[in-house]
Order: sequence, then structure tokens, then C-alpha cells
Amino acid sequence: MKNQICTILGGGGFIGRYLVRNLTKKNYRCIISTRNTFQKGYLKTQANPGSIELINWNPNNFDEIKESINNSDIVINLIGILFETRKQKFMKIHCDIPEAIAKICAKSDVKKFIHVSAIGANGNSKSLYQRSKFKGELSALENFKNTVIVRPSVVCGTEDNFTNLFSKLSFFPIIPVVGINYKFQPILVSDVVDAIVKAIEVKNNNGKIYEIGGPQVISFGDMVKSIMKTLNKKRFVIEMPMPIAKIQSSILSLLPIPPILTRDQCEILSESDNVVSNEHLTLKDLNIKPSDVEQAMKKWLWRYRDGGQFAKIK
Repeated sequence: MKNQICTILGGGGFIGRYLVRNLTKKNYRCIISTRNTFQKGYLKTQANPGSIELINWNPNNFDEIKESINNSDIVINLIGILFETRKQKFMKIHCDIPEAIAKICAKSDVKKFIHVSAIGANGNSKSLYQRSKFKGELSALENFKNTVIVRPSVVCGTEDNFTNLFSKLSFFPIIPVVGINYKFQPILVSDVVDAIVKAIEVKNNNGKIYEIGGPQVISFGDMVKSIMKTLNKKRFVIEMPMPIAKIQSSILSLLPIPPILTRDQCEILSESDNVVSNEHLTLKDLNIKPSDVEQAMKKWLWRYRDGGQFAKIK
């Protein structure tokens, strides 16, 4: 039996590096499209020679990716951005790309298209990020019937941009948090990857949406406090009023890379919580028991403690 071929768009990112490892263990041959392939050579060390192929892809030219999709059994889209830049816009990245991929899949022999979106995707949201995510889901589902949507909550892991960011901010005695009571359901990247692989293997789930989150619903403020406790640092976590946060984010948005929060993210924090709604399929339907993120993050946040790995927890 020949190995199945899986094309992964955005496979060089945070989730991608874990996903590639899991797929190659199951004898998938992975074709990874990514920018700057010369920087992603480490991905090839995760499997036997020939199991992983890197291709440099410009999202403005779908002819470059069409051949690999046409030759694939499975296609997975991990491409996403958290903020807009002059060249990268939400609608183009979150909507136009999955629509184009789905159309190519429909004209090929692809068995399943897994599109990774996000909990909170909503066509009526004030946030352009949330609206673009929702529109991208619709575009994928409408153009290829064998599409499966995976919506994770905030994804955490060794290389994440959440726990590491607040750990870096721990040198401040006071840490202001926007939307301190905003609730979400942090999930380990390994559980997200397991969910994607299981979604590939499960039959008759075409057109379905999986909303996946960790075992605990926690407020933004409590999660930051938990990070500080893990670092063995006593810090005051206070709420930043939303009006001030929006003014600050508008000013900081003028920078090439916003350091903390954008105005669009403020809109997200002012709307409904980022938790599993139970209106769609969940990890239970994939027979996955999620890991405790607060326990797991001790394995990678120790490097921010005073004294490092062997510092005693008070």
C-alpha cells in the first residue's frame, strides 16, 4: 500500500511543525508549502529521507501549489495571521486562500480538505479577524464538499505567542490586562494536532465543524496570574480599561509589528468568550482527552524563572 500524500499549507509555522511529525509517524508523505524554505530545513529531520518535501509558495500564485494539491490525498490549511500588515490582509489570507484551495481540491482527487480556523469565527462580529475567519470557512465548505473545519481556542505550546509573551512581560511589577474577565479555553498544540489527524481518519465527517478547547475554561486575568505563579514571580495583574486599550492599540498599530494588542483584538476581547459552544462537534467526538495546559506550561516556562529550571517554587 502506497503512502498517502498530504499537502500542508503553512506547515512551517507553530502548529505545522508538530503536525508534520505526527503525520510522518503514520507514514504520510508530507509536502509542505512555506515561505523561505531555506529557513525550514529542520522539518526534514522529523522523518526518514524522502518523507518530507518543502516547496516555496507565493500566495499570489496558485499555479505553484496546484500540482502538489492535484497529487495529494489530503490537504491541510494552517495559514493564518493575528494582525494585518501592509502586505497581509485578513480577507486575503483567511478567505481568499481557503476558497482558492477548495476550488483546486474540487477539481482533483483530494479525499479531504482540513481547514484550520478559530473559535469565535462569526460573520456578525465587529472584529475583521473573526469575520474573515467565518467567511473563509463558508468559502471552503461551499467550494469543496469534503471539507472539514477545525476551530481551536488559544493554542499553547513551547513556541507559542501567548504564554511566552506574558512571561517576557514579567519583569514589570504591574501587568495590565485588557479584557481581564474574558474567558477562553487554552489547548495544547499536541492536542490540536491529534484532533487534525483524527479528523482525517474519521469517516463521514465531511462538511462538519470541530470546536476544540482544553479541559478548563479560564479568564484572561487568571491565566496571566497562573503564568506568573509558574514563573515563581509575584506581580500585580490589573485590568486596563477598554477605551484606553483602544487608544493605545490605535497608536501602536502604526508600528510594523504591533508589540502587544491591536484595535481589532480589542474588539474580540469585548465580544463573546472564546470557548467551545457545544453547537458543533468537539474533542469527545474524536475520542481525545485534552491535557492540562497549566501543568504542561511548566515544561517550557521554567526558562523565565529567576534561577532557571532548578529554581524552587514558593
